[in-house]
Amino acid sequence: MLITVIVNLLGIVIFLYVFWKKLKEDYISEQIFPTTLFILFGIGVSQILSFYLLPVWWFWLAIIGISLGFAFGVYRYKLRFYESLEALVISLLPWLSLIFLQDAIVNGSWFSLSVFIFIIFTIALYLFLCKQYKRFRWYKSGRVGFAGLMTLGFIFLIRGLTALWAPFMLSFVGVVDAFISITISIVAFGMVYNLSRSKI
Repeated sequence: MLITVIVNLLGIVIFLYVFWKKLKEDYISEQIFPTTLFILFGIGVSQILSFYLLPVWWFWLAIIGISLGFAFGVYRYKLRFYESLEALVISLLPWLSLIFLQDAIVNGSWFSLSVFIFIIFTIALYLFLCKQYKRFRWYKSGRVGFAGLMTLGFIFLIRGLTALWAPFMLSFVGVVDAFISITISIVAFGMVYNLSRSKI
C-alpha cells in the first residue's frame, strides 16, 4: 500500500511538471495547474467508481475521467486543444509507466513488464516525432499536435490489436476493448490528417 502511494505521488509530480513545462511558454500557471487539478479529479473519481462498481473497467473509466477533466480545463481556461492534448499525452505516460513497473516488480507480472517497456518505447517515439515532424514533407502545416496525436493513435492501435489477440488479459474487457481502442486510434490518425491540411 505504501509503495503504491509513493509511486502514484511520484507519478503525479512528474505529470504536473511535464504538463506545465509543455505549456508554460504560452500560458500562465493560473491556467495550467487548475487544468491539471480537473484532470486529477477526473482520475480520482473514475478510480473510486471503478473500485466499488466496475473494477474490470478501470482503464476506460480513467480515460473518461481524464477526458472530462481535460475538456473542462481547456474550455474554462481557453487553452488551445491540440497543444494541450499533446502535453496531456506525454505527461501521463511516465506516471502510467511507473504503475506498470511497480506491478511488474511487486507481483512478478511479465505482462506489466511488457507494458512498461512498451510505454518507454512510446515515450522515445514521441520525443523523436517531436523533433522531426516539421521535416516530414507530407505534414505541410507544421502545426503543433502531430507528435501527441501520432503517439496516441499508436498506443490505442497496439492496445486494440493486443486486445484482439488476448481479450481477457489484465485491463482488457474482451473484444469490445479492441473495437473502442481501434476506433480511438483511427480518430487520432484522422486528426493528424486534418492538421496536416490546415494552415498555421
